[in-house]
Amino acid sequence: MEIKQYLDIFFKKISTIDEHSIMNLVSDIKNAYDNEKFIFLIGNGGSAAKASHLAQDLSKGVIIDQTVKKRIKALSLTDNVPYLTALANDDGYENVFVSQLRTFSKPGDYLLAISGSGNSSNVIKAAEYCKKNKIKVIGITGFDGGKLKLLSDTSVHVPLNEMAMVESIHSVIFHYVINYLRMEITGTSFKLEDFEF
Repeated sequence: MEIKQYLDIFFKKISTIDEHSIMNLVSDIKNAYDNEKFIFLIGNGGSAAKASHLAQDLSKGVIIDQTVKKRIKALSLTDNVPYLTALANDDGYENVFVSQLRTFSKPGDYLLAISGSGNSSNVIKAAEYCKKNKIKVIGITGFDGGKLKLLSDTSVHVPLNEMAMVESIHSVIFHYVINYLRMEITGTSFKLEDFEF
């Protein structure tokens, strides 16, 4: 496949994403910020990298002025490698996220779960725990959405059966969300002329 064909597919697929679902994601994050609730992010593989990246962007990239005290409280549960591996070794990999949520989360917090398939057992167990403990579940999925889409209170779904492109579209959505939140919270955002070259 040539690059032009790949990009044509990418642009066609990204244009089919439900815009309302993206704005619901923005609204959830803004509500968490307004009410000083934590957003816990999880995922496996490429989605773990997305969880880390998005947590950093939410915590630092939305409000760039580091002297501002009120911030988005976003924490990726994929990043504490000693804790993660201890949980996996002692309690099983399917429990690495739910065990951390038992330790850190409170009712009213948010779980942002990223899963291309929507069926990763550790992500599903975490979502099920959150549903039982009044933690709102935001599911970011691909393929048919799997179990995660069904468990999610808010869902952003990329209906595509190719993991790499699903992950690429997730990245674009996340960067849009960061820019939108920056505008909402701080009144600053990118300028259209920044994209001219």
